[in-house]
Amino acid sequence: MERTKKQVLAFDFGASSGRAIIGKLKNDKIVMKEIHRFSNDPVIVNGTMYWDTLRQFYEIKQGMLKAKQHGGFYSLGIDTWGVDFGLLDEHGVLLENAVHYRDGRTEGIQEKAFKCINKEKMYEITGNQLMDLNTVFQLYSLVLNRPWLLERADTLLLTPDLFNYFLTGKKAAEYTMASTTQIMDAREGKWSDDIIKALRIPERLFPEIVFGGTTIGEVTPQICEELGIVPAKVIAVASHDTGSAVVAVPTQEEDFIFISCGTWSLFGTELPRPSIDEKSSLFNMTNEGGYGQKTTFLKNIIGLWLVQESRRQWRREGKDYSYGELESMAINVMPLQSFFDPDAPEFLPSGNIPERIRTFCHNTGQAVPQTMGEVICCINQSLAMKYRYTLEQIETCLSKKYDKIHMIGGGIQSRLLCQMTANASGCIVQAGPIEATALGNIAVQLIAAGEMKDPKEARRIIQKSEQSYEYQPQEREKWQEAYEKFKQILKEEAKW
Repeated sequence: MERTKKQVLAFDFGASSGRAIIGKLKNDKIVMKEIHRFSNDPVIVNGTMYWDTLRQFYEIKQGMLKAKQHGGFYSLGIDTWGVDFGLLDEHGVLLENAVHYRDGRTEGIQEKAFKCINKEKMYEITGNQLMDLNTVFQLYSLVLNRPWLLERADTLLLTPDLFNYFLTGKKAAEYTMASTTQIMDAREGKWSDDIIKALRIPERLFPEIVFGGTTIGEVTPQICEELGIVPAKVIAVASHDTGSAVVAVPTQEEDFIFISCGTWSLFGTELPRPSIDEKSSLFNMTNEGGYGQKTTFLKNIIGLWLVQESRRQWRREGKDYSYGELESMAINVMPLQSFFDPDAPEFLPSGNIPERIRTFCHNTGQAVPQTMGEVICCINQSLAMKYRYTLEQIETCLSKKYDKIHMIGGGIQSRLLCQMTANASGCIVQAGPIEATALGNIAVQLIAAGEMKDPKEARRIIQKSEQSYEYQPQEREKWQEAYEKFKQILKEEAKW
């Protein structure tokens, strides 16, 4: 008879929703069940876009209550998006809700920061893709515009670390999250004194960096009494959702390439150490921490945010269609008529994405997508082309060639996107698992609990646990011709 396995609780926060999922090992497979789902909506107050931090923690408590009804849990782990943070005062009180990375406070901040520290030096230290939303630029906006807030602050905690603190009273910075800030020295795995001092950020803000799988503490007696639960361990998993997702790539190969596909698309590979040189700097690649002190060498690409925000716009116009219905519309239009750069700055803020796509296509002399199906088709094929463009950059940086791409995450529910990615890249696309981030979160907890040995065993078990689908490249010549057109559009955009 198989011994009783430890059940763990994973909280997976995305940019628009969050879930609580319980999981355990059974018959050499991970069995999991979603027990709580909730909306995760930003709130704009007086022109600032905030996360609803206290509501998010309320939902964590609801997930813990529901887990109690499903047999309890040995430990819990939380993963979220990167870069955003809360500030605590000397008494451990949250000074204000975390500000959303899409808020406009960092507009133009990079140029001001680079007057204090050379951008080449910043990249050399951190190996991070230079993006306005990075923590370092959010903090420098406070240095310039709200210094009194930093004067009152005693500790900075990134989003999952903040929730771990609320649960345990213990402060720490998990490695994969710290690596998204553009303040961590990628080679040393510690906060960069050079960057902190150059930008006049208070040194006291930064807690100790700990690695994924570390036990932060136990749920406090007060929360246990409030919820009627027994004490459980709080594990710092690979707390950046990309870090958790990479743990779940279903392969036994040491050298693989992946797209973690959701609101953002994270396209990259896992390396034993950072890759920071002239090529990676030229292509603005990022080196982020991975589980087991690995490095995920990747590029952040705007992903299905474009579809999500387009759908929100159409709903505001009274056209309420499901994602499946929108994809069906896209399948029935003529493909490869027009493209845009998903990472052009006009597509980062919320708003009327379909109109911005039309404007981009008009300004580049292309056919302008009019219908909802044409817009969705244009988004998918533009993402697929950007994936190929990024694949070639990664191959150049690493002097390698890849013939298979592992696509993981919720975005693979779009069969259209998976097939277009295969067509554009000329690679086989192995799609699955959908719940990669939650599986990786659960796997790290099970490793910490002694239920699994290491990431290699976790990936073997996940490979057995989850179904995947294979997409073969089609219409190679047609897509190659379209890719040349896409590259020309990027060149024209660079001249603007």
